[in-house]
Amino acid sequence: MKLSVVIVSYNVRYYLQQCITSVLRATEEMDAEIWVVDNASTDGSVAYLKPLFPEVHFIENHDNVGFSRANNQAIRLCTGEYVLLLNPDTLVAEDTLPGCVSFMDSHPEVGGVGVRMLHSDGSFAPESRRGLPTPFVSFCKMCGLSKLFPKSRIFGRYYLRYLDPDQPNSIEVISGAFNMVRHAAFNQIGLLDEDFFMYGEDIDLSYRLLQGGWKNYYLPYDILHYKGESTIKSSYRYVHVFYNAMLIFFNKHYRHRYFYLGWAIQLAVIVRAFLDFCVQNYHLLRSRLNYPIQYTKPQYIRFDIDTTPVSKILQALRHQKNGHRRHLETISRKAGLIVRLDDVELLSQNT
Repeated sequence: MKLSVVIVSYNVRYYLQQCITSVLRATEEMDAEIWVVDNASTDGSVAYLKPLFPEVHFIENHDNVGFSRANNQAIRLCTGEYVLLLNPDTLVAEDTLPGCVSFMDSHPEVGGVGVRMLHSDGSFAPESRRGLPTPFVSFCKMCGLSKLFPKSRIFGRYYLRYLDPDQPNSIEVISGAFNMVRHAAFNQIGLLDEDFFMYGEDIDLSYRLLQGGWKNYYLPYDILHYKGESTIKSSYRYVHVFYNAMLIFFNKHYRHRYFYLGWAIQLAVIVRAFLDFCVQNYHLLRSRLNYPIQYTKPQYIRFDIDTTPVSKILQALRHQKNGHRRHLETISRKAGLIVRLDDVELLSQNT
């Protein structure tokens, strides 16, 4: 088996349906398998999808065991030379998986690759490639220096914005939304660290690949990541889980080297988490004080997902002019769905 695609899903059955369909198209000429691990969804994901995709391997968890543990369940069972960890709220262009596999075949020193991720309006997602969050890099990110000097090789290492997004580049951190890893590398360094329930496991995995002597690469092949810009980040749970993951990573990899900075790092993370929570909930405060927030309804560009190649859809999205970008809206008469960012509509007979 050349490629195993592992998708961990939780209550996103319609996005997952599109994702699987795009993966099947992209692997038509490949020896590939798909594993879906459902983390106790309550939307009937498995019952809905199993009859539609009999070739897909489904693992049903009775509890939400977290992202890392769920991925590990499938990694232990899959047989691919390469293992792709893929988010369910993605669309994969037809040339992306063959291109990544071909690159890794010809570069045996590469342990993992990530790709160019696009938001639903086609804009480039900066988390497509990142630097390791060392204490200095994290400081630049948390205090805003990386935003002030995004192209700086000193202050802008968190998102590596000084690299050309249209060129392959050696990077440090690969996003967990799309991370193709050599199975031999997993055998050497171990699977995902299950101390990370959600968030941070991609940074840890990328770091351990580098420690194991492997290289990580960014490749300019496209995927769309719906939720990359719409994940609800205003809840206490999100802030707690995200910044707790950052503390787990620091304590695991840097505490012994920066022992005397440990208290300062933890305080900085706590303060930044508090500030983020306040900023993200600013609109709630304004609404309670009767200061309405102006909301501009997104504009959409529609594509028939049944007949239009995903690569053509993503190319059209990516080449929109800044300031006039529309978000993706896909229609599938086969599935009876219209899918948008954070919105799924069942097709009526008149649509």
